[in-house]
Amino acid sequence: MENSHRSLLAKLLAFAVAMFMFAIFVLPPLYDLFCEVTGIGGKTDGLYKAVAVEVDTSRQVEVQFVAANNAEMPWEFYPLEHRVVVHPGEPRAVNFFARNTTGEDMIAQAIPNVLPNNAADYFHKTACFCFDNQPLAAGEQAELGLVFILDPDLPDNVNTVTLSYTLFDITDRATVAVSQAQ
Repeated sequence: MENSHRSLLAKLLAFAVAMFMFAIFVLPPLYDLFCEVTGIGGKTDGLYKAVAVEVDTSRQVEVQFVAANNAEMPWEFYPLEHRVVVHPGEPRAVNFFARNTTGEDMIAQAIPNVLPNNAADYFHKTACFCFDNQPLAAGEQAELGLVFILDPDLPDNVNTVTLSYTLFDITDRATVAVSQAQ
């Protein structure tokens, strides 16, 4: 009887480890592929190498900014400007505010999303705090910069673009990566 319990426990543990490995290594690439194929998800590309483009002064687009914390992230985090109006092709700088409200040093990572989804391919970041981890000491605060350009080829029916960031606590993962690199 006891051997059957151990065998069942071993199988359950193996199943749990397999599920964990699936969630960590298989699901993210599948999600990225799904978003790429369907065009949903609002993922933006990485660093955009700015090239000279003509500013479309005949058109204005409102860009809204939203900031949220993951459920496990205790920081204060918000955009300093909630909306700006830009001409497509015009570079624009905005800042977000972050404060580590805890008594511990922490490292955060911001994940962007653009709505409507069809605008993500036309929203280019030339500089962004989301490209790097954001370490803040206990009680420390910072202004986090973003410089973006809306591509002049943005579809004419898109008059408002919303850029949202979700801030995640990656302190444990970043600390492990640093200790493994040493």
